[in-house]
Amino acid sequence: MAVKIAGRYRGRVTAWTRRGLTLGVALTLALIGPLAPGHGPGPGEARADGIMLIEAGAFWMGSDSEAPDEGPMHRVYVRDFWLDRNKVTNRELAEFLAARGLRSPEGVSYFDQHDPDARIHRREGRFTADPGFEEHPAVEVSWFGARDYCLWRGKRLPTEAEWEKAARGLDRRRHPWGDQAPDAERAVVGRAYNATERGDLRPAGAGPTGVQDLLGNLREWTGSAYRPYPYRADDGREQTAPDASRVVRGASHDDPPDALRVTIRRLSSYDGGRGGLAHGHHHTGFRCATSEDLGGR
Repeated sequence: MAVKIAGRYRGRVTAWTRRGLTLGVALTLALIGPLAPGHGPGPGEARADGIMLIEAGAFWMGSDSEAPDEGPMHRVYVRDFWLDRNKVTNRELAEFLAARGLRSPEGVSYFDQHDPDARIHRREGRFTADPGFEEHPAVEVSWFGARDYCLWRGKRLPTEAEWEKAARGLDRRRHPWGDQAPDAERAVVGRAYNATERGDLRPAGAGPTGVQDLLGNLREWTGSAYRPYPYRADDGREQTAPDASRVVRGASHDDPPDALRVTIRRLSSYDGGRGGLAHGHHHTGFRCATSEDLGGR
């Protein structure tokens, strides 16, 4: 599998976008509106810095030996896409909150600002990251906040198949770095509650595609509805309503060691705004993806 940093890649990549994703993005962007001047890239302005190309191809998804919802293991074809090398940080999320506020077009909170675990607070009328936590991955962001942050950056949340392919590559490895047990050199694991760390300090833990911090530190929101395997991108799970239950991937800093595997998947429900989808958590962050051709940027 070829691995290329987007900012240095000069070949052409065939961009793809499912009709459902296109419609959902267009409708949400119509509600969110254009980016306010002076706040960095906005909708339709995805940039190549710090984003990795995962080239099209089939891979083995799932497991026959773990939790029932992780099976059966099956082959899935994923088209070319780009994925952020690292999770979105508190500093980056604060920029979004300062520009957009706290509520989605549906009226759902983007961020649990009053939760004691939050690392972003309003200072002098503007959201900023807490000192010392600026480059830690963002916590306490809801699925709606993650979705709309990615749209604001001209991207989207990855599907769960994209996430697993980036973490697993073409073999059937258990961890992004291989089958060796997790340790402090490869992942942020075995930590106390809310003890996150920068995600760009452990290159030994990168996946075969060069994406970092995929296991440990924080779990990650995906755009996929939670449905049984086999995974099919065309069965409706990637074109569901915003209140559909979603898949959370990865593992956090305070998850047990056996949770650190690339196949683990969790359910987060909306439940009329009472479920986990509508709230932030100390153990869940996110990163963004795009199907847009960034090869020439």
